Amino acid sequence: MNATLTNGTLTIEVAPHGAELQSLRRGSREYLWQGDARYWGRRSPVLFPMVGRVWGDAFRVDGRSYPMGQHGFARDTDFRRVADAPDGVLLYELRSDASTRERFPFDFVLRVSYRLDGDALVVGWEVENTGSVELPFQIGAHPAFYLPDFDADAPVRGYFSFDAPSPLYYISPAERGCMGTVRNCLDLPADGLMPVTAATFDCDTYAFDGAQLHRVALLDAARRPYVTVSFDAPLVALWAPTATKPDCPFVCIEPWYGCADPTGYDGDWASRHHMNHVAPGDTFKASYRIQLH
Repeated sequence: MNATLTNGTLTIEVAPHGAELQSLRRGSREYLWQGDARYWGRRSPVLFPMVGRVWGDAFRVDGRSYPMGQHGFARDTDFRRVADAPDGVLLYELRSDASTRERFPFDFVLRVSYRLDGDALVVGWEVENTGSVELPFQIGAHPAFYLPDFDADAPVRGYFSFDAPSPLYYISPAERGCMGTVRNCLDLPADGLMPVTAATFDCDTYAFDGAQLHRVALLDAARRPYVTVSFDAPLVALWAPTATKPDCPFVCIEPWYGCADPTGYDGDWASRHHMNHVAPGDTFKASYRIQLH
C-alpha cells in the first residue's frame, strides 16, 4: 500500500515497489510526472546497484559474469516500509537475500527515506555493507518533473539554470546506452540559462561529471523558478525522451553517484568508473533536496 506524508505545504506519496516517489504536490498542483508508457512509464525510480548500463548488459566479479539491466534492480523490487521510522519520515528498506545475490553477489541493506522540510522534499539514501568483503556499488536518482504550463508548439518550453558559470562539460551515451569518452562543452548564453526545446535532448542525456554542479533549477517559459534540485553528488544528468517523442511534457534532473560504463568496457565491477566502495560494517550516506516554488 502506498504511504502519504504532508506538512501542510507539500504532500507526497510513496510506493513500496521500488520505494519510488509517486506524487509530489504543492497544494493541488502536481509537480512529479505521473507516468505514461507512451513517453516513459516511471516517475522517480531509485537507481541501484548501478546507474545506467553495463557494457554488454553484464558485469564481472571474481571471473564470473552477472547479467544486469539498465539502472539495476532496486527500482523493480519491493521494499519493506520501516514502521519505527522517526516522526515525519517515510523510510523503506531493501535487504540482500538469495535472490539478490544471484544477480549481485554482495550483502547490503539499502534504505531510502523521504522527509518534508517546508517547501522542500529531502530524499535520503543509506547503503550498509552487511557482508565480509568490500561493497562496490552505484546509486542515483531519476525524478521527472512536469514542464510548467507545457505547450508542445512553443519554441521554448522552459529553462534550466545552474549554480556554476558557463562553460560546462558533459558526456552523453554513444553506443548501447553506454557513455562516450568525449567531454562536450555546453556554452551557455549571457544569461546563463539553458533553453528547453524540442531539440534540446537530441543527444539523449547530459551527464555533468566532476562535481561541476550542486544545484539545477527548472524555470518556466517566463524564467520563473519552478523546481530546484540541490545535491552533493559528483554527477548530475538531465534527460527527456524528446529525441524520439518531441511532444514529451517532462524533464528529469538526476543526481548520480555513478554512471554507465564507457563503450567497450571489459574490466571488473569494482574497477568501473564512478564507483562507491564501502568497507564491511560501514554505511554510505547521501541525500538530495527538491524545492518547489
